[in-house]
Amino acid sequence: MRELSLNVMDIAQNSISAGAGLIAIQVEEDRDADTLSISIRDDGRGMTPEQVEHVTDPFFTTRTTRSVGLGVPLFKMEAEMTGGSFSIQSRLGEGTVTTAVFKPSSVDMIPLGDINGTVNMLVMMNPDLDFRYTRRYTPPDGEPREFSLDTRELRQVLGEDVPLNMPDVTQWVKEYLEENTRELLDGEPS
Repeated sequence: MRELSLNVMDIAQNSISAGAGLIAIQVEEDRDADTLSISIRDDGRGMTPEQVEHVTDPFFTTRTTRSVGLGVPLFKMEAEMTGGSFSIQSRLGEGTVTTAVFKPSSVDMIPLGDINGTVNMLVMMNPDLDFRYTRRYTPPDGEPREFSLDTRELRQVLGEDVPLNMPDVTQWVKEYLEENTRELLDGEPS
């Protein structure tokens, strides 16, 4: 995949297929530590220890529509190619946490890409599910700052009768993510 945001989309799709009701996506960049960490946590069905052991094998998939699953193995490979790390933890009935840590200074680092667009699309295409997106950024020699978008809070404000895929809501989410990302990075490259 040419952008990490596409990996996030793929892993989130796995969470949706696993029956998740809440998917939490966290993107955390620390400039001094030279790390970009991406974590996707869900409350879906989870996996057996055997499934977790084989999930990074491209020829292992739980999907019945194809015999190859490249999303997780590519995410792992992309992280490790930068000198970073990858982990996946899962328990049946409790959900799964997938975490990839990248070294942005590596020549093998691919761009984060349009993570805001990915989050907005996930919310828009899955209006009955809940998403929590947290973006955290620590500038060089600075204090960490962050913002979050939680669809559960949005539902409380809008009421249950307003669908999250309504055009006005989708536009608001898009603008909220863009504005907060700009403020968070404060002129730093994304």
